[in-house]
Amino acid sequence: MFAKDEALLDSFISSLQPEFNLTCEGDVGVFLGIQFTRTSNNHLTLTQPGLISKIVKECGLDAESKRHNTPAVTKLISKDSSGPQRGHTWNYRMIVSMLTYLSMSSRPDIAFAVHQCARFSTCPMRIHEIAICRICCYLQATSDKGYILHPTPTHRNLDCYVDADFAGLWTEASSSESTSVKPRTGYVILFANCPVIWVSKLQTEVALSTTEAEYIALSQAMHDLIPMRALLTELSTLTCLSFDTTTTYSTIFEDNKGCVELANAPKMQPRTKHIALKYHHFRSHVASGDIKIRWIDTKNQLADIFTKPLPEPLFTTLRLLLLCW
Repeated sequence: MFAKDEALLDSFISSLQPEFNLTCEGDVGVFLGIQFTRTSNNHLTLTQPGLISKIVKECGLDAESKRHNTPAVTKLISKDSSGPQRGHTWNYRMIVSMLTYLSMSSRPDIAFAVHQCARFSTCPMRIHEIAICRICCYLQATSDKGYILHPTPTHRNLDCYVDADFAGLWTEASSSESTSVKPRTGYVILFANCPVIWVSKLQTEVALSTTEAEYIALSQAMHDLIPMRALLTELSTLTCLSFDTTTTYSTIFEDNKGCVELANAPKMQPRTKHIALKYHHFRSHVASGDIKIRWIDTKNQLADIFTKPLPEPLFTTLRLLLLCW
């Protein structure tokens, strides 16, 4: 019976081959535009020099252009409706799209800088154009760099670093903009010390305090972490992979003590009842021990690189912890 079914399947596939003209186009790296390089110490490096070169060229930069050590200045950019118009004619949306793909594939260090530029794609001004050029100058200086996979065999946990920037966009000049008071969420999920998901985005509502902004960011990170824990458990069962016993729980690193206390509290506080229904969904996982929330010093908070533009010393320190270069 099975032999007959296999024969029918082979006959069906053979009939389709002339129509679809199946060919081998190379490995997955060619399709994705990512170079996979294995180093001498058995680490895997993901780089996209071709895409970076294309972005730099589209932006009008050349070999003599100035290089930068960070992708963004320490001052946040705003709408700037009354500011000067753009000085170049290159396609702003196209470059933002390429930068977004790059930041999601192999360069999480530019995720924040790219997202704050993407917010102004409908009507970019000169200030936004300069911010894009700044990212390109940074990429030009680090075109051979990328994402280094360095799994730790003794620590196969699924952990998360989460942070928030409370109303960081608000200034006297931007006080009339509704988004200026919205916090920014940043988090990164790591498996065996390797980043697998990283996010930098504005929250959808206005938080009333720093603790609330951090708690909302924590809840948003849980939307990715909890399904990934279930997926990891299913994969380990189906593939018979052996993991350390520490994978029975995930550790969330949070640098706000008020947020840590609120998440670990045995009952909901009266002052936070307005966010109870939407953001307390993960408390059962904390109570069962599947997820443990720990305080961490801000200097070691990896997610800080996704919430705000950092000065060069702190940026390079966190980039080293995140990307190993």
